[in-house]
This record gives sequence, C-alpha cells and structure tokens, in this order.
Amino acid sequence: MDSRGAQKISTGTTIMAVEFDGGVVVGSDSRVSAGESVVNRFFNKLERLHDRIYCALSGSAADAQAIADTVQYQLELHSLNMDKTPLVLAAATLVRNISYKYKEELSAHLMVAGWDPKQGGQVYGTMGGMLTRQPFAIGGSGSTFIYGYVDSAYKPGMSREECRQFTKNAIALAMSRDGSSGGVIYLVTVTEAGVKEEVILGNELPQFYDK
Repeated sequence: MDSRGAQKISTGTTIMAVEFDGGVVVGSDSRVSAGESVVNRFFNKLERLHDRIYCALSGSAADAQAIADTVQYQLELHSLNMDKTPLVLAAATLVRNISYKYKEELSAHLMVAGWDPKQGGQVYGTMGGMLTRQPFAIGGSGSTFIYGYVDSAYKPGMSREECRQFTKNAIALAMSRDGSSGGVIYLVTVTEAGVKEEVILGNELPQFYDK
C-alpha cells in the first residue's frame, strides 16, 4: 500500500516467456504502480526460484513476491532432500497449488519458465488454478495490446537470439501502448550452460512509432 494505506501496489505489467531448443527467454517491464501513480520505475519482476528456474510476476507486487518466496523455499528443501535439481514442472505445480489455494486472499499471476535435464526448456502458465505448458506465454495488463503481434510474429523453431528479440519487441510494443507498463526491460535467458540476465535501457528499446 501507499503511505495512506489506500491503494494496493500492483505490478500493472507486461511479462513474457518463450521456449527455444535448449532453453527459455523470460522478460518483463519494470514499472510498479498504485492506482494511477507510478511508485517504482525499476522493479525486477523476474524472480529466481532455483538455479535454472525463474518466474515472472504480475498482479499485486506483495502477493506475487510472497508466492515466489514460498516456492523458492520449498524448492530448496526439495533439492536438499532429494539431492537433485528440481524440475520446472515441479516449480510450476507449486505455484499453481499456492495460487489456487489462496485465490480469494491473493491477487497475483506467476508465469514459470526454466530448463531441466528431463524436458529441456519449458514455459508454464498458472492462471486460475490451471497448469498449461505453452511454446510462449504473455501476461499482465500490457499483454492485451500485443496478442495480435505475438500471434503473427511467433514461429516454431526460433533460435535463442530470435526468441530474445521476439520477447524484447513484444514487451517494448506493450510498453508503448499500456500506461501501466514502462521503464526498462529485464531479460533472462536460461539454458543448460547457465543463466544470462540483461537490462535493456530506454535508448536500446525497439521503436515502433515516430515520435
């Protein structure tokens, strides 16, 4: 909430994740708002759940962070007890279960993506208690502006760099249309080799319209 406790701080946002052969690209904008006010321009909405598993946060910032923290803790315990790396599906299932169990108390939508030795790169949506694997997924308030773009621009079998550019273009387009999305773009690329985190600044963003 803000200092008066009147408005809930939410990640009115654009989040996205894309699979490619060997990994995933996850991205988000960085703006956090409370009502019509921007309260944080540079909030990283990509949360690490385990070594090669990330989630993208949307909805109430506090609620989404609470879910991510709980899943992160449970995955760490699971990894220690089983002495092996948790699966991306296990992380997504935990997110789905918590989100559904507390659907009346929490206002958050988390997208889970990552890499594991069993199924490689994976992207899961967890909206409304459902768990669906998708080649790519978008979410947040900005996603409503880019469904046409992503449906036309996505092509099966895209390379790592093509998926990175696809994600960057889609989020930049949403930021140009959605008043609740903005700031910079955070990108995370996850493969067997490791994790690469990037910040795409304003002067590096794709430009879709003449100023």
